[in-house]
Amino acid sequence: MTDEPLVLGIETSCDETGVGIVRGHTLLADTVASSVEEHARFGGVVPEVASRAHLEAMVPTIERAAETAGIALSDIDAVAVTSGPGLAGALLVGVASAKALALGLGKPIYGVNHLAAHVAVDQLEHGPLPEPCLAMLVSGGHSSLLEVTDVTVGVEPMGSTIDDAAGEAFDKVARLLGLPFPGGPHIDKQARSGNSVAIDFPRGLTSRRDLERHRFDFSFSGLKTAVARWVETQQREGVTIDVADVAASFQEAVCDVLTRKAIDAATSRGIEDILIGGGVAANSRLRAMAEERATAQGIRVRVPRPGLCTDNGAMVAALGAELVARGRTPSLLDLPADSSQPITTVVA
Repeated sequence: MTDEPLVLGIETSCDETGVGIVRGHTLLADTVASSVEEHARFGGVVPEVASRAHLEAMVPTIERAAETAGIALSDIDAVAVTSGPGLAGALLVGVASAKALALGLGKPIYGVNHLAAHVAVDQLEHGPLPEPCLAMLVSGGHSSLLEVTDVTVGVEPMGSTIDDAAGEAFDKVARLLGLPFPGGPHIDKQARSGNSVAIDFPRGLTSRRDLERHRFDFSFSGLKTAVARWVETQQREGVTIDVADVAASFQEAVCDVLTRKAIDAATSRGIEDILIGGGVAANSRLRAMAEERATAQGIRVRVPRPGLCTDNGAMVAALGAELVARGRTPSLLDLPADSSQPITTVVA
């Protein structure tokens, strides 16, 4: 027997139906039903398609998670669900499902912040989070720098994207280069055989003037436009485009800005640990550059394995288990789905 909380987590903020089951810091099940192939022909996520896919996948995914974990649903201590931020319709499916499950089982429910869950998931692999730590969350919808003193209550935003997020830029540049959706893994793969200094793409918000106003913020819209113009110029002149070189040079620009600002943010607060999360954290160049630059500054880097970086139910369950363990107050059954839930609200 153990007194560690057994929590089921549901994640439906975008196009993946994730259900995870966690006991304390131990992952028992992480099941995912992805609708990414249904969106690929559109070159991006279609909210209505995602919502319908969540509806169809929810019950089978919950059943599969319980079977994998070897538990009965009545065994769980609480239900956690992403209440925001994310696509409104997709969030509603997850929140409604979690409410029904919690009500039927007579268990407490925790509506949790998607970004805070990306921070908490690292505990499943590397143990308790160092407090404080700096979290750099990079995904299709977010590029954020957060000072985390207590992942269940204290998450302070230091910087965020002011236009395109890093993952969004990867998807758009991949489309320019004729690579499949989602773009991140395909650009990463192409970049391995390319020259990262072949093309000098711009680094957004890094000039002296920009750093005065947006020291820890990100902008990737200008970079995306620069890649588009470069590709158009080459095509107009009849030059064959070296996809690997473009991918490597673009990826280098993104990773350079992300890691440079993360190290600056950590050193400015005297923080000795950086946690990287979100789908772009699976990028091999980002991991390598962050480790190299952080080590030079005496800073430790923690990155979950790639499968835990993308959206998943395990991260929601991990945050839920931490909330239960620390005795945080559960959400009410009328908790809303909030597509713009601020990071300062860890529990809705």
